[in-house]
Amino acid sequence: MTVVSADDRARAGRQLHALGPLLAASGLALGAALAEESAARPAGPGEARLAAAMSPVRRRDFLAGRCAARRALGAAGLPVGEIPRDGRRPVLPDGHPGSISHSGGLAVAVVAARQRCRALGCDLELRGLPPEAARLVLSPDERRRVMDGAASPEGAAYRVLAAFSAKEAAFKACAALLPASDAPACLLDLTVRRVPGGFLARPAGVPGCPPLEVRVHPVGPGVFSWAAVRARPT
Repeated sequence: MTVVSADDRARAGRQLHALGPLLAASGLALGAALAEESAARPAGPGEARLAAAMSPVRRRDFLAGRCAARRALGAAGLPVGEIPRDGRRPVLPDGHPGSISHSGGLAVAVVAARQRCRALGCDLELRGLPPEAARLVLSPDERRRVMDGAASPEGAAYRVLAAFSAKEAAFKACAALLPASDAPACLLDLTVRRVPGGFLARPAGVPGCPPLEVRVHPVGPGVFSWAAVRARPT
């Protein structure tokens, strides 16, 4: 597994922080936390019990993710406290939508008020994927579209990583939005198409489901992706 250096991790953290105003303009709040921060600790007995049952690496990522989520909640003016989980999904206060991701010792979270969004998904990838990994993430047609025009092996690898991250963000948003019977079961159940600034993602086999717009940003040695499904007008 590729090791993310402390310098790359810190650089990615600064770049995530710089994205805060961009997401705020869309009604979203972003928080980030380094795993080694003293603030990355349980916020109460519930989180402490969950963390105690995890391996050291999983515990580190879990606590950094909860720290990032509390920072995002605070930035959104929402209640901040313990964040339980339902399966693998975090449960934010009062049902507010949110998403947490972590990679290479850095965690990020995106949250929103319920009246702004119905579902959110985010993904952070600081470790690269080789171009050969495309077949595990993309259908043959998607591979042709995503890789078309890549000028170098490095460029092709970045495109695969961006598509993978976009699918991960869309996968999380779909899981929060769709009934379990319609939600994608794996990344190959989502189709993506490159657009300026990211991808359009659509769950396969769900007629009438509008595409999800996924924004992708380069951060550190990797990418950060997010997808937001707006609340219906009342």
